[in-house]
Amino acid sequence: MAFEWTGPWTTGAGVTERSFRLARAAGGVPGVLWRPQPAASAPPVVLLGHGGSGHKRSERNVSLARWFAARGIAAMAIDGPYHGDRVRAPMTPREYQARIAAEGTEAVLDRMAGDWQAALAALGNLGVVRASNVGYLGLSMATRFGLPLAAVMGSRLRCAVFGKFGLVQGPALPEALAVPERVAADARRVTSPVVFHVQWHDDVFPRDGQLRLFDLLGSADKQLIAYPGPHGETRPEAVVTWRAFIASHLARSA
Repeated sequence: MAFEWTGPWTTGAGVTERSFRLARAAGGVPGVLWRPQPAASAPPVVLLGHGGSGHKRSERNVSLARWFAARGIAAMAIDGPYHGDRVRAPMTPREYQARIAAEGTEAVLDRMAGDWQAALAALGNLGVVRASNVGYLGLSMATRFGLPLAAVMGSRLRCAVFGKFGLVQGPALPEALAVPERVAADARRVTSPVVFHVQWHDDVFPRDGQLRLFDLLGSADKQLIAYPGPHGETRPEAVVTWRAFIASHLARSA
């Protein structure tokens, strides 16, 4: 496994940012790290997943990363499968979903969990983040790929924000992406405190399947938050809740 920084540190508004690339057997993993500036020691870190058709530097990820950095918490994001710098040009949902299905949905779940762990380990070994104090924040596609990571990390993951995802998917998604038995198995293995976000009128992942997934989470400390509106809607107050939850748990574990 080879790690390389792919650009210089850029600094602004109390945060430094730098891109990196990790070479793994299954392919390169492009990522970005945001750190507080100045940072006296390796800070805790939140892993930021992105939604479908997004990328590691999505507007939401950048906004969240800067908010956390202002409070002494680093943030790290990697591109999802067949997204961002993993591909030569952006793919439509139909295209990247077909690629995931062709590779095998469960194989991609395992690959992404490995990518997250490898990137975290590399940054921890460099001393730029505290790899023993980690949170995860990601909804929709980022929950699809975050649950397997949380299952593998167990108690090493201090907290997580999931949501907009469930055991049942709507007709707009390819049937091959649905692996409810695997999702349920991973959910049962999650032990970290969790906030689970539901859009009450979700048109991609039906509400009932999301509530069933929440019920399966193995966490002793789990909270359900729900807001009216479709899948693509997110109210500002929900983001406030996500941020406060992650920040409080990482500060508590410092």
